[in-house]
Amino acid sequence: MDRRLIAVTGADAADFLQGLVTNDVHRADGGGLVWSALLTAQGKYLADFFILGREGGYWIDAAAAQAEDLTRRLGMYRLRAAVDLAPVEARVARGTGPAPDGAVADPRHPALGWRHYGGGVLEDDGTDWDAIRVEHVIPETGIELIPNESFILEAGLERLHGVDFRKGCYVGQEVTARMRHKTELRKGLMQVRVEGEAPLGTPILMADGREAGTLYTQSGGRGIAQMRFDRIGPGMKAGDAVVTAEPRG
Repeated sequence: MDRRLIAVTGADAADFLQGLVTNDVHRADGGGLVWSALLTAQGKYLADFFILGREGGYWIDAAAAQAEDLTRRLGMYRLRAAVDLAPVEARVARGTGPAPDGAVADPRHPALGWRHYGGGVLEDDGTDWDAIRVEHVIPETGIELIPNESFILEAGLERLHGVDFRKGCYVGQEVTARMRHKTELRKGLMQVRVEGEAPLGTPILMADGREAGTLYTQSGGRGIAQMRFDRIGPGMKAGDAVVTAEPRG
C-alpha cells in the first residue's frame, strides 16, 4: 500500500482543514479517523484521504500519487493561517483480521477493517481488497475516483461517511449540496455482474450501441461500474464482456 502522511499542525490547523474538506475534522479529534475529500470550486473531486487526530494537529493519509499535489494545494490555501505542513515518516498498515494495538477502524465500512499508523512491520493478512470493494461498491483513488471528473455523491461518499452536510462551508460545498437535494441522481457507481473480463475504464454499451457507463474494478464475476441509470437494460457489453446491472438497493 503506497501511502504518504502529511502533518497539519499549528494553532489554526482545525479551522484551516474544516474550511476546505468535505467531512467534519473534529470527528478525528482525540485520535479518531475520518475519510474526506478535497474538491474544486465546481464540486468535482480532486483527492480523497483519511484525517487522523494527533496531539497538536492532524495527520493526512493520502495515496502517494496524490500527496505532492495535495500538499501544494493545501499550501495555496494556507495564506496567513497559523498552519504548518510537513511530511511524516511513518508506516501505514491495514487489515481485516485481529487489530493490533493502536489501530483505528476504517471509517468507510466495517468490512474494510482497521488502519494502523506508526513504526514496526505488520504483515499483510492476505485480504482481497478488490473483492471487498466490489462487494460494497467502495471507490478507489485514481480508479473510480477520478480527479477533475468525479462527483463525490455519484461515487457514494455520503453512504461511506466521507461527507458531512451539517459542518458548514467548504470548497465545492454549494454544488455538492445542490446535487444532494435533487430528486434523484441520474448516474453513479453501482455493482454489476460481469461475464468475461474487460480492462479498467472500458465503456459499457447498450444493445443499440449507445454508451451506458464505464466498467472499473472487477472481482469474482462482478464489478464496479459508473452507470447512467436511465440507460440500464438488457444486452449491455463492455468490450467482449457481458454486463448485467445488479438491483439498486
